[in-house]
Amino acid sequence: MSEKKKLTYGKAIAELQGIISEIERESVDVDVLAEKVKRATYLIKYCKEHLRTTEEEVKNILSEIQEKSEESGDDEEPF
Repeated sequence: MSEKKKLTYGKAIAELQGIISEIERESVDVDVLAEKVKRATYLIKYCKEHLRTTEEEVKNILSEIQEKSEESGDDEEPF
């Protein structure tokens, strides 16, 4: 199973927060700093993509609800 399949948004945020804390406390060895920054960059990209995908899914769902509401002649907002 690929890492993207195992990784969740919550896990990515938690790991990213951990990396940030380590860097802020200056507890990251200079030899691993570049690797931590690379990992943080990957996690940020993952989270952004996950948010974009989720936003699109929500927009599609709301659009479907609106279309069904219009088809049924219901003029009320779905929420």
